[in-house]
Parts: sequence; structure tokens; C-alpha cells
Amino acid sequence: MKITEAKFAGSCTRVSGKPKRRLPEFAFIGRSNVGKSSLINMLTGNGRLAKTSSTPGKTKLINHFLINDSWYLVDLPGYGYARMGQKAREELQQVISDFVLSSEELVCLFVLVDSRYDITRIDLDFIAELGENGVPFAIIFTKCDKQGPVATAAQIEKDRAILMQDWEELPPMFASSSSKKTGKNEILDYIESLLTEQ
Repeated sequence: MKITEAKFAGSCTRVSGKPKRRLPEFAFIGRSNVGKSSLINMLTGNGRLAKTSSTPGKTKLINHFLINDSWYLVDLPGYGYARMGQKAREELQQVISDFVLSSEELVCLFVLVDSRYDITRIDLDFIAELGENGVPFAIIFTKCDKQGPVATAAQIEKDRAILMQDWEELPPMFASSSSKKTGKNEILDYIESLLTEQ
């Protein structure tokens, strides 16, 4: 798939506030500072589409971007940001849960995991909740250019083994680097394959 047009379509905090034009949605989520905005900008070829920040917890809204006038790329707030107050964290969790569990147009949720470290308990708990609620998802390992290919492959394999302790069958997985555009074609081709099934 080639993205020829990507434009901002609206922000909301509840499913009821989504863009009125209902189209298939592909959402992206991960722990704060996992490289989500950079990945979205890389996939769309628009370096300013999603706002990147070195400050974790910056995205607090659900942002819809209309892609090729046929589907939405959805930028969800990050989860697990420890420095946020308890009340703010609970409110953000509610925003995320409302969308993930209630949006009828959601085709796939891409969960982003930093390829340099062991997958965290917060990630595992979130993924387990997706499984319990039947939410279709895939995993994208980000920042794969930040260490050597051997170390990256070993870490991803380790994370796969950790996931296999809870899952009989693993979801689709992708390795990505926003700066080197690694994984761009594979992720977009996967989205296209799901769109053809709609």
C-alpha cells in the first residue's frame, strides 16, 4: 500500500466524539515515549502529522487521521506514564478503554513495544486485556536501529518467549525503525490485507 494522502480528521476523548464519517480504523498505542508519533509520521510520509515530543504522556486525546480518503489511522494516548497523578492516569485509562473496547470500526490495534528492553508487565497486562475482550491486535517493535541487528533480534526473540508463556498463538509482529523506515512496507501491506477483508 502507498499512502498518498493523510490529513487530520479530528480529536475526541470518547467514541461518541469520533468523526461522523465511519470508516475502518487502525489504531496505534504503546507506553509513553515508545516512538509512536515518529512511527505514524514515518508510515504516512508526513513528518509533522503526529506531534512528536520528548515529554512522555503528551498525547491525551484520540486523534483520527484520514488516510487515502478510505480509512483512519488512530493515534491513541500512551499508557503507563508513572509521573502522571493517579486521577489523571485513571481518566486517561478510561479514554483508552472506551475506544479500544467500544469502537465498532476498529479493525486492528497495533501495540508498540521498545525493541531494546524486555517487554514490561504493563505491556503484558494490556495485551492480556485485549485477548480477554477479543480485540484484534498486532505488535510493532520500535527503535530497531538503536542497537545492532543481532542484539535486536535476540531481544525480540526473548520477548516472543515471554509472550508464549501466556499465549498459545502469537499475533502478527513487526520490527520497525522510524529513522530508517524499516517495517514501513510490511505494516502498510498488513493493513491493506485487512482492508481487503472488510
